Amino acid sequence: LAGAGVGTIGLMDSDAVDLSNLHRQILHGVADIGHPKTESGRHALARLNPDIRVIAHQQRLTSENALELFAAYDLIVDGSDNFPARYLVNDAAVLSGKPYIYAAVFQYEGQAMTVAPGKGPCYRCLFADPPEPGTVPSCQEAGILGSVAGFFGSLQATEALKYLLGFGEPLIGRLLVADLKTMAVRTIAVPRDPDCAVCGPRP
Repeated sequence: LAGAGVGTIGLMDSDAVDLSNLHRQILHGVADIGHPKTESGRHALARLNPDIRVIAHQQRLTSENALELFAAYDLIVDGSDNFPARYLVNDAAVLSGKPYIYAAVFQYEGQAMTVAPGKGPCYRCLFADPPEPGTVPSCQEAGILGSVAGFFGSLQATEALKYLLGFGEPLIGRLLVADLKTMAVRTIAVPRDPDCAVCGPRP
């Protein structure tokens, strides 16, 4: 997105760079270990494109700050790695009328969808409630091939540019699912849930 010239990019993360991040989080390098991820990311994007504005939000997304933070942006790209954050991104984006690009990865697989409030289904139309804690292993527990994160990150960037520039067919109402171990890629139609707790008539 920085290379494409998106004028203002906000980075939000409360963590510091760790050695275990480097195989999949390519904004950071060994010299950045121990430094805040938002600052490391801001410096990397500034080196790539010094003419854009990069805002570092060194904090965790919460129900108290989500709506205010989202209000400053035209589009949200969800790079969260846990279910509470993923549902919070969806709910805050839909309630504030902000489109967002969702993706999730696990080992060799991933999925992605573009959520455009008022134009298609949201994440809760697809998965109404989060799974019970402990029933789905995290990436830290199960592992992930770093290039899978890169594949879906590039897909998210493509969806973001399509939406911002108004060309092509974004993944609105369609879930793209890919198993990169076999290179099986398919899209699944996702209907809007008329009784959705967030994007339905009684949010």
